[in-house]
Amino acid sequence: MKYQTVVIEYSPKADTMAERIEEKANEMAEQGFELVTMSVTGSAKAILVFRKL
Repeated sequence: MKYQTVVIEYSPKADTMAERIEEKANEMAEQGFELVTMSVTGSAKAILVFRKL
């Protein structure tokens, strides 16, 4: 099983963060990955972990 980690850069507003996460999740899905988990940091960044299907 292969995993890929992606960092979404500084997004202080929740709606902007959600849009960026959705865009990245859709992009990675086209490459055969699914979003496994995510975490939002105190510095308004998100860490997304994807798994290869």
